This record gives sequence, C-alpha cells and structure tokens, in this order.
Amino acid sequence: MKLGAITNSWREHLARESIEALVDQAAERGAVHVELRQTCLGDCETGEGDGWRPNIDGLKALVGRHPGMSFNLAVAYPCLSEDAQPKSALFQSMLDAAIAVSPDAPHLRMVDPSRFDALWETPADIPDTAMSIGALVQEAASRGVTLSMENSGQPIRSLAMLVQAVRDALPDGEGSILGLCPDPTNQLRIDAGSDPVGEVEALPVDMIKTIHFKQTRGGEAIPTVDTGDVDCLRQLQALQDKGYAGPAIMEIPPHEDVFENLSASFEFLRG
Repeated sequence: MKLGAITNSWREHLARESIEALVDQAAERGAVHVELRQTCLGDCETGEGDGWRPNIDGLKALVGRHPGMSFNLAVAYPCLSEDAQPKSALFQSMLDAAIAVSPDAPHLRMVDPSRFDALWETPADIPDTAMSIGALVQEAASRGVTLSMENSGQPIRSLAMLVQAVRDALPDGEGSILGLCPDPTNQLRIDAGSDPVGEVEALPVDMIKTIHFKQTRGGEAIPTVDTGDVDCLRQLQALQDKGYAGPAIMEIPPHEDVFENLSASFEFLRG
C-alpha cells in the first residue's frame, strides 16, 4: 500500500510556495504517492471549469523530480450528473494530464460534486446520466487510463452498484478499468447510521483504485488521521486483508502545520 498526500491539503501554502517545493516536503515526510488535485497545482494548470487546462510540460517536470514516487490526477468533473462527453477538449486534457504524471500506469480520479434527490438503493435508482459514464470508460480504456470516481452524495455501496452495472454493460477489457475512491468519512455526513468501513470491507479489491483517509470527531473535521468517528485502523486492516497495494491518501484539511499533521497521520496508521 502506498501512503500518500493530496495537493488540496496545501491550498493555503500554494499562495507562497511552489507546487514543486510542496511535493518535496511531502516526500521528506514519507509520502510515496501524491494525488495532484486540479485547482491546487500552482503553475502546472491554467483556467477553471470547462476552461481548465493542464501544463503538460510542468507536470512532467514536477513528477520527474521524484522518480521513486507515484502520482495520479484528480479532477472535479460532472461524470455522474451530466451526459458523458468523451471527446470534449476538457476530458481529453484530463486524460493527457493523467498520462503525463504517470505514463506507465495513468489514473484519473473524477469527483462529481453534485447531490442527488435520494440515495441509490437499487439499479433502477441510478440515473441515465450516471450510466453514461460508460462512454468515458471506453475512451479512457482506448488510451490506457484507469478511472476512479467519487461522489460525496452517495454511499460507497451505491457507487459500487453503479460500477458493477457499468462493468456488466461493457467488454471485460474496458469495464475493469473503472473503480472507486471510497471515502468513509464523507459517507457519515449523508448516511449517519451506516457502516462505511464495512462497505469498504465488502468491495472487491479490484474495484478500489485509490482510497482516502481523513477523520472527524462529532462530525467536525480534525487535522490528522487519528481516532474518531471512523475507525481508520479498521479501514487500514480491511485493505491489508484484501492485499490492496494502491494509494491510500491522507486527505487532511489545509492547515499551517499540514506537513506535521501528515507525519502524524502516517505514524498513527503505521503504529
């Protein structure tokens, strides 16, 4: 398993430090993977919304500083709430960037910030727009890019149901590239009585493309991964029991002492 960091944790630092220097600091703290989050890439991106574009040369130079680390790209993209547009300039730019930061194993994580009217409990609840993600999967597969998705308005079990439905509708060589980025802490905000770590335990390992660790106490975010509303050690054990070897990202909140908090989070999980 690759314990790592995400660049939106450094949002406050980007106003005065380069993205290169921040990745250097994460590496010094023991991160072996960094998730490069759109809008938190410094000089490695321009524009926003549909006009967002990556600085491909800048991204290549950034990851080239750390040949022993792995990277993936994460973007905000309405992959579940709008009809898929796999040939759009925006989606193609996202694939280009994912390949630039990890040419041997490119991975694009798509975060749809939309909320839906209700939780999806059966396949019939899944909207057609969400099922259209299959077209994005096919386009990504043609370029060798793994896709994972996240939506804070649906629980892990519902998104897993969607992934399985899309996989069933596509050839095996294409559907298997689609998976999830589970975030148990997010789930408690929309489904307080659920067991999100239990839902992680129920996932097939090949459906987990990456996973986030963060923590709240009494519903309030804390600056480190530690004890709290989610049993993060149980979450870690579930991944180890599955033989999961992918990224485990500390999505800790921005903070002046974010790198000390990153070290403390690693120590908690390793301890």
